[in-house]
This record gives sequence, structure tokens and C-alpha cells, in this order.
Amino acid sequence: MASNQDQQSPKFHRFDLIILGASGFTGKYVVKEALKFLNNPSSPLKSIAVAGRNATKLTQTLEWVARPNPPPSIPILTADTTDPSSLRALCVQTSLIINCVGPFRLYGEPVVAACADTGCNYLDICGEPEFMERMEAKYHNRAVETGSLVVSACGFDSIPAELGFMFNSRQWVSPAVPNRVEAFVSLESERRIVGNFATYESAILGIANAHKLQELRRSRPRRAKPVVPGPPPSKGETIENQKKLGLWAVKLPSADSIVVRRTLSVLTENPHGLPGLNEHAEMIEKREAFWSSVKPAHFGVKIGSKSLLGIFRIITVGIFIGLFGSFNLGRRLLLNFPSVFSLGWFREKGPSEEEVKSASFKMWFVGHGFSNESLASQRNTKPDTEIVTRVMGPEVGYLTTSIILIQCALVLLSRRNDLPKGGAYPPGIIFGPTDLQERLQQNGISFDIISKSSISS
Repeated sequence: MASNQDQQSPKFHRFDLIILGASGFTGKYVVKEALKFLNNPSSPLKSIAVAGRNATKLTQTLEWVARPNPPPSIPILTADTTDPSSLRALCVQTSLIINCVGPFRLYGEPVVAACADTGCNYLDICGEPEFMERMEAKYHNRAVETGSLVVSACGFDSIPAELGFMFNSRQWVSPAVPNRVEAFVSLESERRIVGNFATYESAILGIANAHKLQELRRSRPRRAKPVVPGPPPSKGETIENQKKLGLWAVKLPSADSIVVRRTLSVLTENPHGLPGLNEHAEMIEKREAFWSSVKPAHFGVKIGSKSLLGIFRIITVGIFIGLFGSFNLGRRLLLNFPSVFSLGWFREKGPSEEEVKSASFKMWFVGHGFSNESLASQRNTKPDTEIVTRVMGPEVGYLTTSIILIQCALVLLSRRNDLPKGGAYPPGIIFGPTDLQERLQQNGISFDIISKSSISS
């Protein structure tokens, strides 16, 4: 174990960033996005390396990201998640590891363990609640000791949800307060929408291990819950017609709502946010002002479709995964025949480059609340105000995720002293008061106010 003196002394690292799992479907897009900022005068990214099990595949990745130009001369490092010594060897060479090796339930923990033990910072694109909460339970304290910042869900799961919720919440100017914010996700494409197989596999494994998440939560102290003005919202209809958005919608059991609630829980315990490693006075003031403008609300996520038939297709796939994912033979069938059981939404080879380029997303945030906080305490009162905002960007699994992940990395590298010393946290509480939203807006992901209106009871 390193001494306190070792932890406080400056470290020299060979690389600013190592991308682990760079030859995977998502990893190669992450490499491609990172190269846009390598050695850019305004970027903190001056040196990177790619890492994985197979050096040949990593070489092919570098050829793919550069074509038709020659591949960049980026170091290729071999490492395996089953070999802890190879992961530690990565950690001591870099300030930050980006982990693209999923499903994280199967392959993520050794990487988190190596980072937490060596003080290396860690980001991933995980959308698996049980993995994230288990890593927090097991490695948070060690990460605080060593100064390792461990942040999962730094992709489409769940930055658009976190920043989108905060963006909507901040539109409620006092004395107005939100009561609930619902996110409606709409995936669009001129071709067909095809998802990442690892995402599909993670969903199946999540169903298979749902009991483990409940056991983990029962074994831990109860989290602080924010006080939300007004009564709790009703569950509503199973299938909802959002005429203003032009969408039919059904509840989406994603990680997003869980991650947002985790951020709100941390904020309840730390109303001014988390202090930075070595913040200057101006940043402290900015952080505290930012968090004072974020108001808690009930939050949920629904997936939308322009047609009712599309909703029934979503429900059918959900039923297949829910039923077959609960027993061994069913899981084998789901994983061996992904295109059949997902009705064409997932296939083992993933989407083509053309399918990726043609896809996009819109994420609508519909906030209901009160024009005056005093109304929220009145008996039988109902929200009288609606604020609608929107986050919009390119294809979610590869393009938007890569943009977000690299911008999170650049924020971490350039503003490490403004971020907490270490620990395992959801992304919102870490990146909320930084310039991440502005960075995303400069890179093709927009945040818009759509409407503010009074609603009748």
C-alpha cells in the first residue's frame, strides 16, 4: 500500500488516457472521437494509448479510425480483465482509464479494483445498476484513500438523463418548483435502428441477476431521499399518448432513473455539491450557485414511438427478455438468436456504419410543478405549470456515447483539481457544475427549452 506521502506527491504518467477495449464495437468509435482532440492546442489530451487482449485487432482499430489515411502511431498495450497484474500495469502508466469492455457485470470489476488501488481515475459507459452500486459499495472508500475518481454511466446511459434533468430543473425559477420530470426517449433513423449486442446482453443478465441488486440494497444503509414539494405523482397509464410530443410511450426500465436518483441522494447529503480536490474560490462559488439552482423532483424514463404499433413491438421485446431471461435455457436462446427475440433491433454484428450515421435521438423532459412553492403544501393541490425541454443528438450507442465519454475525459483531465479527490459516484454529481453541457453543445448534442406554460387542474 502506498504511503500518504506517495499519494500527495505529483505523479508522472506516460499517457493522459488509455482506452481499454478499444477494438470493440463501441471502443473503436471512442478512439475515433478521442483522436479529434489529441494534440489540439486547446485540449489537455497530449498522449493516448489503446489497450485490449488482441494486438492485431487493436491495430485494425487504428487502421479503421484513420482510413483512408495511414493509421496514427499510437501505442498498443495488451491487457486482459482476467489478469489483474496487466490492469495494474496500465493504471501506473496513465491518469485515466476509459473502460469499454462490457458487459461490466462480467468484466468490469477487475478494472475498477486496479484503478481504485493505484489511484488511477476511471470512466466507463456502463448502464448496469447492480454493477455501479456494487462498485460503490466495495471500492468507494479505497478510491477516496488513493484519489481515484470512479465514475460509471458516462455515455448515453446516463449523461443525457442527468444533464437533461438538471437543465429542466434549473428552468424552475423561484418561487416555482418542479414536482416531477418525465423523460421520453425517441430513437429515429432513416434506415433501421440496430443496437449494440453488449447492451442486449447486459439487459438479459440484469434480468437474470435482479435478485442480487435487491440483496445488495438491503445490505446497505438506506440512502437519503430528497424532499420533493407536493404529493407523489400517480403511476399513470401503462401506455401513454403524449400528443404534444407526437409520441406514444411506455415505461423504460433503464439505468437512467436510478442514476439520477443516486445523484439527488448525494446532493441531499451534500447540498452544495462535493468539494474539489484543490478548488479555487471562484470555482467554489460557481459550484455552490449551480447546485442551489437544481431542484429535486420525481423522475422517470419512458421510451417513445411515433406509432402505437412501435410501442407494442417494444413491449413484445420486453416480454421476451423478461420471461426468457429468468432461466438458463431461455437466456441461451435470447443470446444465440438476438435478432429473432429482439424483432431485429439487436444483432451480434451490430449496426453497419451507414445505420449508425443515419440514426439520431431526441430526449424530451416534461416537467410538472407549481408556479409557487406555497401551492405545493395545500391539500389536494395539483401541478399548475409545465416546462418542456429537450436534449437531441446523433446515434446513441456509438456516436453520442463516444462524444459524451471523451468530453467527460477532457473535463476530468483539464479540471481535476475542481473535482472530488476520489470515490465512486454517479456522473451528475461530478460533472453537473462543470462546463460539460457547453462542451456537448459544441459537439453536436443540443439542450433546448421547448415551452413553459400553465396547465389547468
